[in-house]
Amino acid sequence: MSLPHAILTALLEKPSSGLELARRFDRSIGYFWSASHQQIYRELGKLERGKLIRALPAEVPTRGRRKEYEVLPAGREELERWVDTPEDPKTARDPLPLRLRAAGVVGVRGLVSELRRHRDLHLSRLEEYRAFERRDYPDGPKNERERIQRLVLLGGIDVEAGWVSWLTRAIEELEEAR
Repeated sequence: MSLPHAILTALLEKPSSGLELARRFDRSIGYFWSASHQQIYRELGKLERGKLIRALPAEVPTRGRRKEYEVLPAGREELERWVDTPEDPKTARDPLPLRLRAAGVVGVRGLVSELRRHRDLHLSRLEEYRAFERRDYPDGPKNERERIQRLVLLGGIDVEAGWVSWLTRAIEELEEAR
């Protein structure tokens, strides 16, 4: 179960309100671990009831004001425990390779145009990630935190480059077979 750990990570990086967390997921964390705003708010409630986070004390009444959360020592301990726990790799569940396999049974039909569309989407994401790297690390990472965050970004770059390569090969082979 990684959503609570993604939230703990984000809150340790910077105490935030639920809305700020949801926006951060939309801008960064969501590229590799997505969650709806509802899921984030639901998980914040569970983490607070579990005494892993708390709402920061407010100087004014909280009615109508966003609660900002911070991680408690038990939350940090849970995140440390999770980081150190061995876990086997998960199998990706993207329907596109399955659709391609199904095309081997029912015929390729219009799948090549869909493969092109997916390649273009992955190519766009790849360029976006490369732009993030140029913007955020023009001279390389400056500290341990940046080094690790850049490693996550480089993983995303490699995954997207792999998709682009595979889709290009699939398109070329299917077009040759026609």
